[in-house]
Amino acid sequence: MTGILNFRILATAAVLPRRVVTTAEVAALCGLDPQVAMQRTGVRERRWLSGDENALTLGAQAGQAALAAASLAPSDVDLLLNASGSQLQPIPDGAPLLARALGLRGSAAYSMHATCLSFLVALQHAALLIHAGQARYVLIISSEAGSIGLSWAQPESALLIGDGAAAVLVGPADHPYQGLEAARFETYPEGADHTRIRGGGSLLPPGHPQATAEVFTFDMQGRRVLRLASLVVPGFLERLRPGLSQGLPGIDRVVPHQASLAGLELMRRFGWPEDRVEVTLPTLGNVIAASLPLTLHQALRQQQEGTLLLVGTGAGFSVGGLIVRL
Repeated sequence: MTGILNFRILATAAVLPRRVVTTAEVAALCGLDPQVAMQRTGVRERRWLSGDENALTLGAQAGQAALAAASLAPSDVDLLLNASGSQLQPIPDGAPLLARALGLRGSAAYSMHATCLSFLVALQHAALLIHAGQARYVLIISSEAGSIGLSWAQPESALLIGDGAAAVLVGPADHPYQGLEAARFETYPEGADHTRIRGGGSLLPPGHPQATAEVFTFDMQGRRVLRLASLVVPGFLERLRPGLSQGLPGIDRVVPHQASLAGLELMRRFGWPEDRVEVTLPTLGNVIAASLPLTLHQALRQQQEGTLLLVGTGAGFSVGGLIVRL
């Protein structure tokens, strides 16, 4: 991508489930020592859905809050993008369900699905449309219910995943230097089996002789993911912007996907100062695609101007990054 794509972040919102789940609770389910679990993951607590809560209601609440913060009505939205890794249902996808819950009618609504990178893909898509004059206001919603697909036999992922929703409303830029400066996405399919939920699609549908209960739960081989990330991410960063694998040239704040403690520690090797990297992992865990917008929501409370690096990895194995000037 060359040249800036003009757009502006108008408002963000975060909605979390009521239930706070400590690492000690999850460690007990996995048969692990709580202190060891805490040291390995860096997660103290996370939120899980309970009672009548679900990803649809949380996502709709986040969307409503973002619209209210920008003093806009649902009728002002030209496009609703569902950018979630855990889907509400296969057909129709979650976007029309969110649109109905928000009272949108006649606006476009569809999903951008790239697992944990879904929000970044959606934000780039929104920037392209706004810059081209094909949309004025785009509402992006990431809402996750990862806790329902965890396996206690896989503590590596069970100890990480949290639930929650975030919404980001974007619109026209205030000045010609505001918007998306750079974007890059790369996929290394040799890591496609490192992070997966195999069941539920056409390869392993319900009723398939191999569709046991465990194929419908989250399966992650964290060490293989980290090994592949350590090999490909430095080069990816250099292709996104030269110098990023050794520092933060032109970047005021980093907003990373909260993949894991090991993933965040990998950033220290790039010479990124800890006080310029936004972190939500200890209190939210890894909220799949909602991690990035939830962390962005927190970052924007302090950083109202300057340049942000939004970066992360996702199943596939994919790497993505955006450089956004506020």
